[in-house]
Amino acid sequence: MQQKNTHSTNLVIEQPLIASNKLVVIRGAGDIATGIAVRLHNCGFKVVMTDIALPTMIRSSVSFGQCLYGKAQQVEGITAVEAKDCQAVFDILNQQQIPVIIDEDASLIKQLKAPFLVDAILAKRNLGTHKSMAPITIALGPGFNAGIDCDAVIETNRGHYLGRVIYQGPSQENTGIPGNIAGFTYQRVVRSPCTGIFKSVVKLGDIVKEGDLIAQVNDKPVVAPLNGMVRGLLNDGLEVEQNFKIADIDPRGLKADYTTVSDKARAIGGGVLEAMLHLSL
Repeated sequence: MQQKNTHSTNLVIEQPLIASNKLVVIRGAGDIATGIAVRLHNCGFKVVMTDIALPTMIRSSVSFGQCLYGKAQQVEGITAVEAKDCQAVFDILNQQQIPVIIDEDASLIKQLKAPFLVDAILAKRNLGTHKSMAPITIALGPGFNAGIDCDAVIETNRGHYLGRVIYQGPSQENTGIPGNIAGFTYQRVVRSPCTGIFKSVVKLGDIVKEGDLIAQVNDKPVVAPLNGMVRGLLNDGLEVEQNFKIADIDPRGLKADYTTVSDKARAIGGGVLEAMLHLSL
C-alpha cells in the first residue's frame, strides 16, 4: 500500500508490512509513555512516538525520547530510533523498532492514519489533543475529560485506582505530591535553584549521600536532598527555569532499578491496552 506525504509532492511512503489496525501514535516519549510503548509493542502493536526537539525527561535511561539526543535508545530489549520523516517512520517500524519523531503539534497524525492516539505528555493539562484526531483517542491523567475531548482517560495518581480506565468524566485531580518511595515523597525530587543551563556532575545509577554535589545550574550548586540512587537526571546543556524538576533520588539506594520500566508506567500501560481493546470491539 502506498500513501502520499502531504509535506512533499515527490515523496511516496511505502508501508508494506504495517497492519493499519495495529498502528498507535503516542504523544510524548518520556518514561511513562515509554512504559506504554513497551507494553503495546510486546502485544504486537506498531508504536510511533512524537515529542519536542529537546525532551526534558529526567528518567532518560527508560525514555525512548532519549534517542532524539543522537543515539538509538534501548529499553527492555526494545530499540527506539529517531525518524526524520514519515518514510523513515515506516522503515523503522518494518525493522521491529519504535520510531520517535519530532512533532510538537501532532501535525503528522492525520498523515499516518493511525486508528489509535494516546496522549502521554503528562502536562497536567490538555495541550491540544481532541477526539477527532483519531478514531480512538486515549489520554493520561489530569486535564482530560473522557467523552468530551477523548474516548478514555487513564488514572495516573498512585494508589488504589492507578491504571483505572475512565470512559466518562475526568481523572482525579493532580495532587502535586510525588509518589511515596520508602517514606519519601517531595523530598526525593530535585528542582533547579534558578534559571540557567543545567550540567550534571553525577550519572544515572550513582549512589549519593545527602549534601553531595550532583549538578550545577549556571554557577549555582545543586546537592542531593537525601541518601540514595540517582534515578533521574536531566540531559546536560538544557536551559531550565527556577523550580524545574532536574533530578530524582531514590532512597532505596542499591535496591532501586533505573534501567527498567517503573511499576507506575507498567500499570498505566495496562490501562491503555485495556482501553484500546475495549474501544475497538
